[in-house]
Amino acid sequence: MAVLGVCAAWSLITGAAHEGRPEGVLLAVLAVAAGHAAGRIGGALLPVAAPCAGALAGTAFAVAVPGPAPGPGTTNPLGHAGATACVLALAVGGACCAAWAAPARAVRFALRALAVAITVTAAALGSGAGAVCCCAVLLCSLAAGRVRRRGPALLSLALAPVAVAGLVWAVAARTLPGGLAGAPAGPLTRRRVLLWRDALLLVHRNAGLGVGPGRFGEFSPTAARSPQFAGRPHSALLQQAAEQGLIGVLLLGVAYGWLVYALWRTARPTPVALSAGAALTALAVIATVGDALSFTAVPVGAGLLAGLATARPMTEGRPPMADGRPTVADGAPGAAAGPRRRRDRLTP
Repeated sequence: MAVLGVCAAWSLITGAAHEGRPEGVLLAVLAVAAGHAAGRIGGALLPVAAPCAGALAGTAFAVAVPGPAPGPGTTNPLGHAGATACVLALAVGGACCAAWAAPARAVRFALRALAVAITVTAAALGSGAGAVCCCAVLLCSLAAGRVRRRGPALLSLALAPVAVAGLVWAVAARTLPGGLAGAPAGPLTRRRVLLWRDALLLVHRNAGLGVGPGRFGEFSPTAARSPQFAGRPHSALLQQAAEQGLIGVLLLGVAYGWLVYALWRTARPTPVALSAGAALTALAVIATVGDALSFTAVPVGAGLLAGLATARPMTEGRPPMADGRPTVADGAPGAAAGPRRRRDRLTP
């Protein structure tokens, strides 16, 4: 809550300094907080049913709502297509978390089949990025069962968005070697690369406070010539840097770092933490090269999955006794035997 509060406060500060519009940032912060709170509550009460319901809801949203679905005016992972890919990847992550938390083998098999069905749905919707991300999350979740130490695995996952962010910055700054300089322009489209360069130019002009939240479109010549880009650079990293300065980028990195730390410290099993980490990593990668975080459903889903993966189930470690009374947590035999001995002494 402290990290999210600072992010909200900084958007208000930069907005007041440059007459910006911080409403979008505040809505995203509120969406993450609400999703995380709902995930913590749902994960504590229903550690299997809650992530399964979230996976089904995310899939239904991606299929039924026309907004996030890929359209003729979008290009993976740009715009609506990026939001669809993120929602489906989060849905697969929720299904995998539910599978690892399920006690029965048949239930685990059914939930993994649900994850496969979501991946097939992504391909059927025409979301190439979504299908790739869903496959990656599913494979990482299956491999998580053999991981004994979650720390190095989570660190490896966290390095992927950092590497993509460095590549995006290098493309915008034109610091790639000659043979690689024009390579990203094909899959990314040249116009989006020009948007990134406009954003980096704004960072050089005002690295401290940026130009103000929601004001990138007013200063970017490329955005002015391309209304379909909605005045955004289509990169969470460069948008944060251009509109809220380098301090905003630092806060974005702190929020992601806190998320990785929370997954490392969670009491849930390691496969659950790594499954959620893989889905959130896919989201971070897409958001670095696209506009996914501008859709409210994506930060809500990210907060929900993070809350589910870091919740402490109320039934964990407390199996009921034969007479229906719960045993002592963590199965401490001495603590459980103490009250029984006192009860025996009082019984004639």
